[in-house]
Amino acid sequence: MNNSKKTHAAVTSSGSALQRYQDVIVGQRSFLRTLYFEFCTWLALVPGALGLMLRKWFWPRLFGSCGRSVMFGSNVLLRHPHRMNIGNNVIISEGVILDARNSDGTDILTIDDDVMLANNVSINCKGGKIRIGRNVGLGAQTILHSVANSPLILGDDVIIGPQCYLVGGSNYNIDDLSIPTWKQGIKEDGGSELKDNVWLGAGVTVVGGVTIGSGSVIAAGAVVTSNIEPMSICGGIPARVIRKREDTA
Repeated sequence: MNNSKKTHAAVTSSGSALQRYQDVIVGQRSFLRTLYFEFCTWLALVPGALGLMLRKWFWPRLFGSCGRSVMFGSNVLLRHPHRMNIGNNVIISEGVILDARNSDGTDILTIDDDVMLANNVSINCKGGKIRIGRNVGLGAQTILHSVANSPLILGDDVIIGPQCYLVGGSNYNIDDLSIPTWKQGIKEDGGSELKDNVWLGAGVTVVGGVTIGSGSVIAAGAVVTSNIEPMSICGGIPARVIRKREDTA
């Protein structure tokens, strides 16, 4: 079971301000690790070629593992970076958020080789895990979210258009009418998975607990609420199969 605190509880809990900062932002209470994290946070603000060079030199030490030729754009925001593992030739563009706040290990967020994260992508593992396969592209302002032990998995060669929202663990429990919804917690739904070679158009939503089969294409603006068979072309709210890719008419 994940035993990490919600952000509000962690920020307002007992302990010194430094300890709360370490718990929520850094993920470790080591003073030396915190100093190094602060130094690297300052480097996030350095613009241009100088910033790219400095981050390439100093940032890899923040992570659980970091491969070769990784590029970090400016204003990238990190939470618990030691729980992240990044492959080779990964591009993390300006304004990206990488949040691995889950105390159940150091393999919370995995980004495989040759991945491209466009501007202002947000990846959040608050009580969940996210794995991104090889040769994946995430469009600008896309959000990946995993909570309540409900992982989100993207296979190889996946294309995600801009402003998409993908989640594992998307629904609160609502059965008890005597207490507020937020206090009832989020249902574990088994998470969501996009198999290899899936293409999502702009503005697609994928809710928790669904699998999209390999080779499928989801039209812009669709909302995927149930499993999609491989090689399907889908659209609508909720998404329905329009035709199969092997069809000729």
